[in-house]
Amino acid sequence: MTISPSKLSCDQVLESFAMESDTSGQTLQKYLQEYPEYATQLVDLSLEIFRFSILDESPLSEEDQTRIDSAWNLIRYTQSEIATDPIAKLSVPKLREIAQSLNVPRQVITAFRERTVIVTSVPMKFLVQFASLVDISIQEFLNALALPPQSLARNYKADVKPTKAIQVTFEQLLRDAGMSDEKIELLLLNNDLDGRN
Repeated sequence: MTISPSKLSCDQVLESFAMESDTSGQTLQKYLQEYPEYATQLVDLSLEIFRFSILDESPLSEEDQTRIDSAWNLIRYTQSEIATDPIAKLSVPKLREIAQSLNVPRQVITAFRERTVIVTSVPMKFLVQFASLVDISIQEFLNALALPPQSLARNYKADVKPTKAIQVTFEQLLRDAGMSDEKIELLLLNNDLDGRN
């Protein structure tokens, strides 16, 4: 049983065209006449096949290879950083829960996650509470916060070259988050464990 040309689906027509040994202009013309309803898809496929057939398969230049190696190293570094960073592994609901427990906006928690807060400006009591909520020791938490700022990894889709992340004090972070002076003062009180401000 043969299927009449008008009963073929777009996928069937495109598959048939792609299987042709000769995908020249004549073959395309024949398909366009038989299946005018799929003209746009046939032309797109024809262009894709043509583009694929002229791809340069010469060896990569040293500059291209360096760029590829650099990109792979960045990917590997980012993956290993996430593996050793307990804050990066936290789910959105957990981040929300931590923000509520510490009585701060989520953007404050995000700044810790991206390591854009100057850790020495944060009261130790706050750090200890935060570490406890992440379920890690204070030393593990401080080690994670000592990693380089991570916001560079989020800028890869931008049109402009990423710049180095700017770190801010804890107080500035709280002010930027729109917290009241009273709440900021409570969070900054010198009631930490080791006498550090």
